[in-house]
Amino acid sequence: MARLSDVIENFIKQVISDAQGVAEIQRNELANHFNCVPSQINYVISTRFTNDMGYLVESRRGGGGFIRITRVNVTGGDMGGYLMHIISAIGRRIGQQDADAFIRNFVDYEIVEPREADLMRAAVSDKILMRIAQPERDVVRADILKNMLTVLAV
Repeated sequence: MARLSDVIENFIKQVISDAQGVAEIQRNELANHFNCVPSQINYVISTRFTNDMGYLVESRRGGGGFIRITRVNVTGGDMGGYLMHIISAIGRRIGQQDADAFIRNFVDYEIVEPREADLMRAAVSDKILMRIAQPERDVVRADILKNMLTVLAV
């Protein structure tokens, strides 16, 4: 069974897709829809809809407030530049959950096919890297992921 955060993320992504890349949501209405606290919505937005993951988030507070999430168009443009931006955004280390989020976005943006994403996830999974102790494991994972992205960027 999917975690609530995953369900909320997928719902927001569907709203963005249906609205041709820009969605305005009301935090309280979304929290009511999912029967959760508004801070759960904040958590999902702040961790899964970041600039590094290809989203611009704007918010306006108050009675008529909203959260506008815009998906940055990376197809057809400077794909190499986008991937190089992601490579630098990864930094020196990355955890498995963050790596998985990046890879999911690569599929969403049609940078990689689902089968390629499965291979990427397998290469950076804790299952394969478990013989390496933390925090070195996250450093190795970042190096592997960045190397794969460098190949895609060329």
